[in-house]
Amino acid sequence: MSDAYALGQYQLTPGCFDELVESNGQPRPEGAPVTRFIVNKGEEELQRRQQQLDATIRAMGVSFTVYSDSQNIDRSWPLDVIPRTISSSEWQRTSAGLKQRLRALNLFINDLYNDQKVLKDGIVPADLILNSKNFLAPCKGIQPPHGVWAHICGTDLVRDENGTFLVLEDNLRVPSGVSYMLENRTVMKRVFPELFAESTILPVDDYPYQLWRTLASLSPRKDVTPVVVLLTPGIYNSAYFEHSFLAQQMGCYLAENSDLYVGSDDKVYLRTLRGPLQVDVIYRRIDDIFIDPEVFRKDSVLGIKGLIRAWKAGNVGLANAPGSGVADDKVVYAYVPKLIEYYLGEKPLIDNVETYLCMDDKEREYVLANLDKLVVKPANESGGYGIMIGPRASDEERAKMADAIRSNPRNFIAQPTLALSTAPTLCDGVLEPRHLDLRPFILQGEELYCTTGGLSRVALRKGSLVVNSSQGGGSKDTWIVSDEG
Repeated sequence: MSDAYALGQYQLTPGCFDELVESNGQPRPEGAPVTRFIVNKGEEELQRRQQQLDATIRAMGVSFTVYSDSQNIDRSWPLDVIPRTISSSEWQRTSAGLKQRLRALNLFINDLYNDQKVLKDGIVPADLILNSKNFLAPCKGIQPPHGVWAHICGTDLVRDENGTFLVLEDNLRVPSGVSYMLENRTVMKRVFPELFAESTILPVDDYPYQLWRTLASLSPRKDVTPVVVLLTPGIYNSAYFEHSFLAQQMGCYLAENSDLYVGSDDKVYLRTLRGPLQVDVIYRRIDDIFIDPEVFRKDSVLGIKGLIRAWKAGNVGLANAPGSGVADDKVVYAYVPKLIEYYLGEKPLIDNVETYLCMDDKEREYVLANLDKLVVKPANESGGYGIMIGPRASDEERAKMADAIRSNPRNFIAQPTLALSTAPTLCDGVLEPRHLDLRPFILQGEELYCTTGGLSRVALRKGSLVVNSSQGGGSKDTWIVSDEG
């Protein structure tokens, strides 16, 4: 009996690449140990392991917050028992493409706030940038350490029907989710020790150290061990679990704005029981417009007055730098392949998903005529909000989107409805295919680093293409399996 036949009722989704099973029904080589486990142990044992996994997550306190009816509801993190497997040779190519992309994006951002050569050369339309709400005029003329603005990037990848990775979007402001990638691995090691013994699964647990190194490279003081602070909005933020987790793992300070102040010397200080402590680097998890009421929103109760002044004076490093969100825009995303060629003189190693810009008259005309076939996205939303999946939308929803596009075409892009890859997922005790994406994390400071895999997010609802946890999605541990030799 073949492994695939022994998977029982598991049915491949027509037209979709499956992460574990090939189109002929055979297991993919990198997933063979997982397939053998399913074959030998059966779905009953999988359910028992899922229960063990869920209990471990609850005991560890791994949670996320959902906003509902003006309430903050903490929920246990949803992790599926069956891992996603990717070969190390494929990941090596993918990682190189992700690093290439971040290098180009940082050169682009640095150019925008200084010479603006890319605009003068017509590579990107000037009005697209200069009229963007994410282009922050107070940041003009600043040269951050290493010329890097976006130090932590979460790039969302999807596979097409052929299994080719494509970039869906770049997250350059305050990308989240890496703590869940790390906790997923911790939990899976406890639940599947035999699979880790059988396979060479590349580790992910060096991320906190690599993040600390990236942040430390921004320190203005080179003669002391940098004082690094993670700035959080507080316990009611949906990503607070991640803030506290990363601060603990890096061994750095976790602080709210009331814990910090800018002195008369334009340096940032942390209030401690032993007196003020000079801060060298701030990893901020607060949106740009809230970080300094002296420069941006005057009514912000989350920011630190004078922070931009201290940053401009070169007395503190900020990650991600204010203004980096100018490249975290789904319209700018469409130009990234051109930016890679413009700044690096290289062809993109990972392609974009085909994208239509509604601000272009011809492309807008096509989008409006094909709303039933396309996915339409607002340029600056996140978390899956504001997206319309045309084939699954009602006539009323499509008409409403058409009106929104006509009234503000700059704010929308459209893409083909992709046949996202699937992976076997335990749903009510039965293995069923569910669509998923992948968010690797790329760091750039003095050096470049890419995680070994990333956070695989799964649409737990049957047939759904929306993977965000805020929209009912879950996750899988991502195993990069060595295929060398």
